[in-house]
Amino acid sequence: MCGIAGFVTVRPTEPNRHLIERMTEIIRHRGPDDSGFYQDNWASLGHRRLSIVDLATGRQPMSNEDGGLWIIYNGEIFNHADLRPILEQAGHRYATRCDTETILHAFEQYGPQCLDRFRGMFSFAIWDKNARRLFCARDRLGKKPFYYYWDGSLFAFASEIKALLEHPGISASFEESLLPEYLAFGYVSEERTLFSRIRKLMPGHHLTLDVSGERPALEIRQYWEIPEAAPTEKRDDQSWIRECRQRLEETVRMRLMSDVPLGMFLSGGLDSSAIAALMRRMVGGPVKTFSVGYPEAPYSELSYARRVAEAIGTEHHEVVVGMEDFFNALPRLVWHEDEPIAWPSSVSLYFVSKLAVEQVKVALTGEGSDEMFAGYGRYRFYLWNEHWMRRYRMAVPGPLRRAIRAAVASSPLLSAGVRRKLQHTFVGLGEDLESLYLDNFYSAFPGVERAALLPAADGASAYANFHRYWDQRGAGPLLDRMLFADQKTYLVELLMKQDQMSMATSLESRVPFLDHEFVEFSTRVPADLKLRHGEGKYIVKKAVEDLLPAEIVYRKKMGFPTPLRQWLRDPRADRLFGLLTARDGLLAAYLDRQQVESLVERQKGGRYDLTDRLWRLLNLQLWGDLFLTGKRDERWGGLLLPAGARAAV
Repeated sequence: MCGIAGFVTVRPTEPNRHLIERMTEIIRHRGPDDSGFYQDNWASLGHRRLSIVDLATGRQPMSNEDGGLWIIYNGEIFNHADLRPILEQAGHRYATRCDTETILHAFEQYGPQCLDRFRGMFSFAIWDKNARRLFCARDRLGKKPFYYYWDGSLFAFASEIKALLEHPGISASFEESLLPEYLAFGYVSEERTLFSRIRKLMPGHHLTLDVSGERPALEIRQYWEIPEAAPTEKRDDQSWIRECRQRLEETVRMRLMSDVPLGMFLSGGLDSSAIAALMRRMVGGPVKTFSVGYPEAPYSELSYARRVAEAIGTEHHEVVVGMEDFFNALPRLVWHEDEPIAWPSSVSLYFVSKLAVEQVKVALTGEGSDEMFAGYGRYRFYLWNEHWMRRYRMAVPGPLRRAIRAAVASSPLLSAGVRRKLQHTFVGLGEDLESLYLDNFYSAFPGVERAALLPAADGASAYANFHRYWDQRGAGPLLDRMLFADQKTYLVELLMKQDQMSMATSLESRVPFLDHEFVEFSTRVPADLKLRHGEGKYIVKKAVEDLLPAEIVYRKKMGFPTPLRQWLRDPRADRLFGLLTARDGLLAAYLDRQQVESLVERQKGGRYDLTDRLWRLLNLQLWGDLFLTGKRDERWGGLLLPAGARAAV
């Protein structure tokens, strides 16, 4: 696990060692163990190394036998030892035992098709100095980041955006056209980022830049896609459950590859608990588990994590995060993530990573199971809403449906609690996907509120990317469409959170559920083994129920909660509200000021819970201060500290 950065110019230039060193130094946290550089008149490559495998000889940039190819790489290829004998038989000579060299020789042997052979997480760049061609790739699900900038004469790339901004040819400016999607989801799900002209190489894609001719050519291609749901195989439940268990054991075992100590993030939920239990059976010595919680007991899962740790016998460690810890760390964590933080749980993830890195350099996590096996309640609830909406339309005329919807929204005959519940059902919602599903479960700012904040914006742009993936699987079952759209949008952002927050502490995180062969298996699993009688992840629960206490396997999902709602009612939150209404911040430049002030006043009045909306706005404002408005020094120390004080993060 490392950090990479580099650039290629279309015209030869004198190598600038200071510049590539500066680009890699700013992401030193991704690789504090070592650094390395390659430069010629066309390309500069820089690498920061976090040593995990082949500690002695795995330095980068690394070249092939004749020095014609140079690679910098971030990630792990878990099946590299299986690929090595095949490559050696083909005549390739190894100088190390690391996976970096396997990527290099596989590219020599197979070209871009080498990607089909890798199982793991990766982003890498290979420079062919003789052909003057750069080849870059990102893993299938997007576990490792790859950002780039291209203006026709300069191509720059890095693991994190901040490294790109160190190049004098690249400046930070705001891509304001993405505001509608950001306000809705809290992130951007396409290749563009909130920085103009800085883009993501999307998961499952590779990129080639050829600067050998008169007209430099940049080409991006997709090499892998999540398969469409296969026709149901004629098998009984137990056969599917056994295969799920066998495949899960395989992917966990594969991710134990390491020359350094490793541990497990343990929330006390099904997914992390199952992986921890399997690790405990596979590892000779004690397994170290790490959990995060809060002083506010209703929001803390520490008791569940302790129960699991006791049941399976791990060496367990905990950290408790309070309100001041949380908000004083937030500015630096937004800086680490490069864009606004979508979910408060990112901050918690940072603190548990910080705890873990004191004892291990690698931690496994439970991400991905919910998006493959329908673990979120929104899947069940939307299917229920959509089912009854179809019947409601047939039974009740349109004018009457609209009158009922209006009554649900404002009738004094209904209590506020009843109105709120009905407004999340087919009775109180609009009849399209946006209202029934996206505004209902995803959006902090539903359509009307977005329009008030951004009166000049194109309202359709907020959901355009989600619709693109939704429509891509238009012929399939409704549950499969929901899962696919989440896998292409929501999950990619979750993985960025996982990467950036763990790497902020120099810790490598691994995601067993997102082995691509396990993901492909999930698309073959019948829908009723994913969601059965309203119970999500049915097949996973059955596959691991012998490993864990029943009250853990079948407990209600909490979803990594934080006490953010409670904290925003604390008097100390006035400092945060003052930040939101600053006249010289990003929000004042792009959003309707009266609407922002109204949100703050309604929240402070105590009658409304606008937590999700305020979290979106706070992060956007803070991101602007860190990267655009020149206020980084004012925010860096923490949001709840006296002026001049600095947080210990």
